[in-house]
Amino acid sequence: MEKLKVMNSYKFLVTLLTLACCSFGTYAQDTLRLDFRQAVAYGLDANLEYKIQENNMEILKKQKQVAALSHLPSVGINSNLLRQSGQQFQQVEGEIVVTNVTNEIVSGGLNMNMPVFNAGRRILDTQSAKLAFEAGEKGLERAKQQVVFDVAQRYLQVLLDQELLKIAIENLENQQEQLRQIEGFVEAGLRTVSDLYNQQSEVARLQCVKVDAEIQLENDLWSLSEYLQLEAGKIPDLEPVDPTNSSVSFAEQNLGELYELAMANRADMKQQELLVSSTKKDVQARKAMYFPRVSAFYNYNTFFTSLDSRSLREQLLRIYPQNTLGLNLVIPIFSNWQTRLDVSRAKVAYENQQLTLQSLDRRVYQDVRLAWQNYKAAKLKEQNTGLQVLAAEEARNAVQERFRLGISNFVDLSAANQQFVAAQADQAQAIYTLYFQEVLMQFALGTLSTD
Repeated sequence: MEKLKVMNSYKFLVTLLTLACCSFGTYAQDTLRLDFRQAVAYGLDANLEYKIQENNMEILKKQKQVAALSHLPSVGINSNLLRQSGQQFQQVEGEIVVTNVTNEIVSGGLNMNMPVFNAGRRILDTQSAKLAFEAGEKGLERAKQQVVFDVAQRYLQVLLDQELLKIAIENLENQQEQLRQIEGFVEAGLRTVSDLYNQQSEVARLQCVKVDAEIQLENDLWSLSEYLQLEAGKIPDLEPVDPTNSSVSFAEQNLGELYELAMANRADMKQQELLVSSTKKDVQARKAMYFPRVSAFYNYNTFFTSLDSRSLREQLLRIYPQNTLGLNLVIPIFSNWQTRLDVSRAKVAYENQQLTLQSLDRRVYQDVRLAWQNYKAAKLKEQNTGLQVLAAEEARNAVQERFRLGISNFVDLSAANQQFVAAQADQAQAIYTLYFQEVLMQFALGTLSTD
């Protein structure tokens, strides 16, 4: 009877400890079923940097259109309404006479101008704008890959948390079942009450482990929800993926091959190369301002004057119309050093883009090298943890049988179980880490799919 009283008292204390570990708030919240593609779509819609890139593409598109349309002639219509008072000179029947009257004049004209020669400036401006637009497209592609990578990182972390919580729950249930067995052993006098107390303590500890896993899952779900900008109270319910069913493998490739692959596929690398070409064209366009410019023009002008008694229609359409067709030559001599300063600024911009390209080249190599090292480490760890789980499970089963027969003690049993659970957690961590490293490697190589 005394043993039973002690056991009941201890159960009460364990219950209090368990409740203390579980004392965190849970609230009823709506779930939103998401697969990875849907999560990426939410991420693209919510990411401000990606939206800025999209807006910049609209600007680059308009600049490209402006440069292309600059090759077309410019056309303008002008009109003036004047009133002149005082002495007026007019021609009447072949004589010039002076009168003191008020003269009302209406004039109008059509002006057309077409560039003929400008040392290729308009062509260079068009090429520069086209290259800048293409660079923007590559920048948008890389920004999209960044969003896919960020979503994948958070998505996989949630799936890993769910797997670790599953392991914690299964371990807790197993230890609760073992607690019931030990209670029977104690009642039958086959085990000491200290074994019971130790097992009760272990169950209470595992309750706390389960709670920690739940909190970690909740925190990472919140992090994903924030990144996707889901509605308040919406919790993502993620479609699982099979991290062991990856079709991507980099085991057969060396670092040099991967670097060459990255140089050929990285959108940001292509973007920077295009920006270098664009700024080079801009330098050439600025230099073209040193050369003479030739343009063709056509002007049509006419007017009406109140000093002429003939009708408005007759004056505007028959009497006073003038047509002028010609060429205009402009030879730059001095422009307050404006052209020189424009060329200097363009050269600095070009040099900066070249330096940025060199820096990006080194960064690409570092990205690939680090991703390659981490991938190899993750691959090896994933292989080893598989063997680790098998060995730990066999060891635990052997100790459990020895404990049942009374050969082994509780310390051995607890250690064997903890080693097995740790091996399970390590394996889950290794599997998802390897999967993530594959995603990271694709991001470093520029081959990460955005579809």
